[in-house]
Amino acid sequence: MATPLGSPSFGSVELRGGNARVVIIPSLGGKISELWFGERQWLWRNAQLPYRTPVAGASYVLTADSGGLDECFPTVGACTLPSLVRGAGGRELADHGELWAQQPALALTTNDDGHRAHLAWRGDQLPYTFERTLLVTPCGEVRCEYAATNIGELKLPFVWASHALVPLSRGTRVLLPDGARTRVAAQHGVDLGNPGAEHRWPRVRSGGQILDFSSPGRAWKRPFACMLYVDLPADGQHVSVAEGTDLLTASFSSAEVPHLGLWVNHGGWNPLPRTSWLPWRKPTPYFNLGFEPAIGAPGTLSEALGAWEGAQWIEPGATRRWMVTWTGTKRETSDDR
Repeated sequence: MATPLGSPSFGSVELRGGNARVVIIPSLGGKISELWFGERQWLWRNAQLPYRTPVAGASYVLTADSGGLDECFPTVGACTLPSLVRGAGGRELADHGELWAQQPALALTTNDDGHRAHLAWRGDQLPYTFERTLLVTPCGEVRCEYAATNIGELKLPFVWASHALVPLSRGTRVLLPDGARTRVAAQHGVDLGNPGAEHRWPRVRSGGQILDFSSPGRAWKRPFACMLYVDLPADGQHVSVAEGTDLLTASFSSAEVPHLGLWVNHGGWNPLPRTSWLPWRKPTPYFNLGFEPAIGAPGTLSEALGAWEGAQWIEPGATRRWMVTWTGTKRETSDDR
């Protein structure tokens, strides 16, 4: 059955099934802090940023970017809604959305199909409810079923991302459909073209060089970071990250979830300030990979409503549903070199 786990400051819930184990911290916005398949814990943990009680209006990157998997809705990037959003133009949406700063309602159940945690949030700046039902099955699948409902009287715009962070090493491999359109949303320490510049996975041009982002830890020798959005083919989709012979796969319908966001941080971005007692010591570089099934692109809703034309809309009273299934398996060979 689902087993509550205690900690001095933050309670957690653990779900198990087959070779899978998931740890959820409800008081941290429903964060998935650990995602185990067999002996591998896949999610990156920020050793420089301890868990803190979320505060609405606080900086996500300075107070809540502690690692794991956070749900980002109705935006990923902080923004001001444009006037075309009737009834909400001019409203400010927080960085990484509104869910991480709430404590969602939680219900736990156990049935023949596995152990289930249902979490529900309610919108602040926009009228919606957001639900995630996480099911760990006896065969070791981790199914995340989502439902976003517009409880207002006007159309609701949104983008969503499952903001899963995994460690980035020289051996990390990203397995996506070859030739898929890949667009640049942000970059630090590398020139991949202007925002919106298009490439074809996994080949990304930087000046006169072609970088291979299927091995993001080897793509560029110098420290860099970038945010890319990959448009997925219209058929059902499986996208994966590999470390050695271990494979983490996200499966979903690309009719429901048409994008994958890739945040590649190869030591090129860390927002934490120098400490007051050691001002000469810079924060330790981050080496992580955001592997993010996404609806709408880019992650900043105002930009998605603008030139990218990637925002999604929910009619008044309607519900948008989708599902992502995470699995962990073994490969016969390793790409480590």
